[in-house]
Amino acid sequence: MAEPVTVVALGDSLTAGYGLADASQGLVPVLEGWLRARGHDVVVQNAGVSGDTTAGGLARIGWALGPEAEALVVTLGGNDLLRGIDPAESRRNLDGILKEAAARNLPVLLVAMKAPGNFGPDYKAAFDAMYGELAGQYGALLAEDFFEGLRAAGADPSDPASLAAWMQADGLHPNAEGVRLIVEALGPKVEDLLARVEK
Repeated sequence: MAEPVTVVALGDSLTAGYGLADASQGLVPVLEGWLRARGHDVVVQNAGVSGDTTAGGLARIGWALGPEAEALVVTLGGNDLLRGIDPAESRRNLDGILKEAAARNLPVLLVAMKAPGNFGPDYKAAFDAMYGELAGQYGALLAEDFFEGLRAAGADPSDPASLAAWMQADGLHPNAEGVRLIVEALGPKVEDLLARVEK
């Protein structure tokens, strides 16, 4: 009997499932259920830590990737944005995470965050560009926007009112229905990631 594929989801509160009434409503269990429903024998490990920045992710990547890890999903950058951290610093941290995954021959899906306009156009351009550039540099898969599923449902992340139906009261974290829509959009990218795992 073949062992299930182990995918590590490295992220922040969006990965950890912050604020949801039931842990089963979080991104990781919903994603695992979505993949299993499509016939994939997979375990998704939750390596999400609320409040984590890209620096936090880099600091713990070594132990977050246990010996059983066979693929990595990286969802970091949201807290860097909230703190206005220099995109060059965020980029260096993500580079370090991807370098560690490459050293272990792990395929990676890098999930991008989009910067709001409040730090200015130069900040937004630098931040938004780094994900695609790093994915290209390391041959990683790219999901261009964590909130793509909400956009597809008609939400505009620059307009908080349009997001309200899918977000918790804090306006930052998706509710259970928001998580479901995010997984619907992200799931096919994770299927592409699984296809890169050598069994």
